[in-house]
Formats: sequence, structure tokens, C-alpha cells
Amino acid sequence: MKTLKDQKRRVCVIGAGTAGLCALKNSLEAGLDAVAYERGTEIGGTWIFSDKMPKDEYDEVHSSMYEGLRTNLPKEVMGYPDYSYPDDIDESFITAQQVLNFLRSYAKHFKLEPHIKLQHEVIRVRPRLDDWEVYVWDHSTDTCDPVYYDFVYVCNGHYTEPDLPQIEGLELYRGKKMHSHLYRKADTFKDESVLIIGAGPSGMDICNHIRTAAKKVFLSHHLSTTPNTAFMGNVSQKPDVERFTPNGAVFKDGSEESFGHVLFCTGYKYTFPCLSTDVGIQVIDNFVQPLWKHCININHPTMAFIGLPFNVIPTHIFDMQVRFTVKFFTGERQFPSREEMIAELEQEIGERWGCGVHNRKKAHQMGERQFVYYNELARIAGIENIKPVIHKLMKDCGKKYIFELDSYRSNKYTIVDNENFLKNGKAIV
Repeated sequence: MKTLKDQKRRVCVIGAGTAGLCALKNSLEAGLDAVAYERGTEIGGTWIFSDKMPKDEYDEVHSSMYEGLRTNLPKEVMGYPDYSYPDDIDESFITAQQVLNFLRSYAKHFKLEPHIKLQHEVIRVRPRLDDWEVYVWDHSTDTCDPVYYDFVYVCNGHYTEPDLPQIEGLELYRGKKMHSHLYRKADTFKDESVLIIGAGPSGMDICNHIRTAAKKVFLSHHLSTTPNTAFMGNVSQKPDVERFTPNGAVFKDGSEESFGHVLFCTGYKYTFPCLSTDVGIQVIDNFVQPLWKHCININHPTMAFIGLPFNVIPTHIFDMQVRFTVKFFTGERQFPSREEMIAELEQEIGERWGCGVHNRKKAHQMGERQFVYYNELARIAGIENIKPVIHKLMKDCGKKYIFELDSYRSNKYTIVDNENFLKNGKAIV
């Protein structure tokens, strides 16, 4: 492993969204020579709203942002540990544009712009003996050249490649089909009957948007707890789809409905199209392996993936993963042996499977586990942990999109200190 001695180590950051900006900022602060490549025309990743639709089946649309979106987490937990949202934003649950403005201000505050190359797409990353060969396509000049780096941060996001379920009879269905990745406006469904599959945060939120324009909405899910849709007069809840018919679907309770649109709110696939096979990473049903602590490529530990865990505090976990990996990239901490990292990975996965859920798609799911994970990263690398107030505030927000969708965004949070916060002006114990 190289350490910082006579020359600066070079860092390639793939992507300039929430995770990429954080990787760039912390790398530069650690004295590394870092560059972030962003294929788009501006920074911000998935927070950039665009009406762009695919021209054909080979055209890719990057953003999943839709009109009228407000965050489902309060801004008080969406800032970075060392850079918060400005106090002059009164609401806690803010618009996508306000998030984008915040990311721009973060980049400006930490003077990141000179280190970001826009309209530069990383198309191949390949390990060499002691470094990485990175081919970068400059869209402005239509040229593609190799650049060489000591470390690579993969921060390409995971809201681009839709994950569509295989359901019997879908090819027979004659209505319109769409994944939430391409949903933009509720007016698309004006006076229509719509089936929404999936009741995660985006499924619930989009259902609430669409029902204002649609004639009838069916919400299909397999949640063990029934979401609150009582305030949505034209929404009916349904179990999973058993099979599709030409004009609708039969559900697992035997009921049948007709509708003209299906909207799949069924999540996304983790994909890393720019990584060559000799990078040594496999993705099977969203289980990215082999990774140490959900971020370090065990086969090539000079590569880190930022932001794979879900059901987490996004910005804070990005920042913590970056600060964790930087300690190893700068040589302040030494990696365990490959055998030790593999053993730790196998132990954790064994514990997950031992809970009775042998589902690769949940390999990076955190939920309550996230707080144990943060403690591990802090202990191993000797870095500052996430403040207790962020933990507490996050727990207060949990599952509100299911049970209090009609009202929870009216809550206003105020952080008092590292331990305490107010909710609508009252202290929460």
C-alpha cells in the first residue's frame, strides 16, 4: 500500500452528486490530489430536475426527480456534519431545488469547482500493478483519453437503472407501463385509472401526487403494516399482483381490477458500467461483493464505493464512509489482511442471513443496524462519529411516510445542541 511521502497521491472521484462532492472535499482536505468527473452539465446528481425522456430503449435518463417533490427527511439531518443548511430556510421538509442549491453552496464554500470536470464521463476503470487506468470521455471535445490514479471513489449513485419485477402476464397487458424513474408530473394520469406497485417512500409520495389528477388509484404492496391512505379518497390498497390481464390484473386475494396505467415504484439496480471485470466486483441482486464494511473493494482496496447502504441517514453516512476510507488511503490506518476482511464480511452476512431473511437485495440494508455500523467505522478509523442528536432526530422521522403522509412534512425541527432537538418548538426526550 502506498503512503503519503514525496508526492501527492491522486484520487479519481466518479460522479459529482451528494456522495461525490463529499469524497472530493474530504480527499482534498486530507492533502490528496483529487478530481471529480461528472458526465452532466452541472453538479447535483439525482437532485437535478429534468423533463428529459428517453429517445429510445438505449437512451439513459440520469435523474429520477419529479415535479413538486419535497424531501421525506428534514433538512436538519440532510446537511453534512461540517456544513448545514442555512438558517433562513424556515421549513424542515424542503424542495429538490433547495437541496440542489445547498449542494452548489457546499461546492463553492469548500472551493471544489476547480477540481470538478463537467461533461466528463468515466467509461472504463481498470486496475494496473500499482494504480488505476481511468478512461474519461470528454463530451465537449468528443475525445477519450486515459488518466492514471492511485485511488478511486465510485460515487455514481443508484437511482438510474430501474429494477422491474417479473410478474406473470405482464407482456399481455395492453395498458401503459412506466417505472417511477421516468415519472415527472401527475397530469400525465389525469382522469385515468392507475395501478402503483410498491409502497416505499417514493411509491407512497407518488401515489399522493397522482391521486390528485387520476380518477382511481390502486396501491399494491406487501407491507405488514397498512399505510395511511384514508385521506386519499380515490386510492384503494391491494396485495401483490398475482398476474396481469390484458386490461388490468388479478391480485393475490383473488380480486381483479382494470386500469390503463401501471407505475412501478420497485426500486433500482446497483450498476457500475464503467468498471472492468478485473476490478473484481460482482453485483448479484444488488449485493455488491466482496466489500469490507460496505465500501472497500477487498480485491483492490484502493477503490471505495460510497453510498451503497440504504435505510440510512444519507449525507452523513456518505461523509462517514469517505472519512473512514481516507484514513486508509493516506496511510494513517493500515488495512487488515485480505483474509481478515473476507472473514469479517462472511461473519456479517452470516448474521444477516441468520435473522431469517436470505435476500441478497437486503445485503446493504441498514435500518437499526446503521448505528452499530457508524460505531464500527468511528472505532476502526479513529474518526468522529455522527452526533447523537442526528440519531435521535432520524428515529423520530422513521416511517412517517407510511403513517403520517398527510401531515408529517408540516413538522419543523430545530437542533439545539449535539444531543437535543426541538419539534414544533417542543423538546423531544
